[in-house]
Amino acid sequence: MWFLYATCEVPEPQAAQPIGWIGVDLGLANIATTSTGYRAAGRGLRRYRERKRQLRRKLQAKSTKATKRVLKRQRRRETRHAAQVNHVISKRIVAEAQRTGRGIGLETLTGIRERVRLRKPQRATLHSWGFAQLGLFIDYKARRAGVPVAFVNAHDTSRTCRRCGYVDRNNRVTQAEFRCRSCCFVEHADVNASHNIAAKAAVAWGRGAQSMAPTLE
Repeated sequence: MWFLYATCEVPEPQAAQPIGWIGVDLGLANIATTSTGYRAAGRGLRRYRERKRQLRRKLQAKSTKATKRVLKRQRRRETRHAAQVNHVISKRIVAEAQRTGRGIGLETLTGIRERVRLRKPQRATLHSWGFAQLGLFIDYKARRAGVPVAFVNAHDTSRTCRRCGYVDRNNRVTQAEFRCRSCCFVEHADVNASHNIAAKAAVAWGRGAQSMAPTLE
């Protein structure tokens, strides 16, 4: 059996000056929400991973050589499935940005595990979620397409009203509902956050910020 590995270098096109920005908010309920209205729901992936987690629990309880082999196969299959979902999401976001001549604003993910406060049942989902992988996929696909990418600090983006700029933790009534306590502006919370990320990306790009691949710490 023979294997051939061929390497080719693809030059990255020069990123053009964007005419606007698409903000991308990442989360658990919705994997990605853009300021243009695209929303990738995470319900299906969560259910898939929950089934896999229950299967792993049963296999680990047996602890035999056969079950260990099955566990390895299941782990690889789950990883491939999550990567495929992230590829589909990132491809759609980059395609929209390229078609409309806009850049992509992403939130930096450093310290997200310490920053996000979740109930115990949700912690396993957070720690197994492919946030960094999705950010990397969007970044490299955007580079190939010549779409500028800016990573910004997402602090308070979910608490800030995109219309009047008022910041209050009580603005976010529920996971999905945003209601400004100052101007009474109402919108889906993730959409509001994505607009704030887009605004931050425009400011960062204007200051000469460079695109950097996100990391989870």
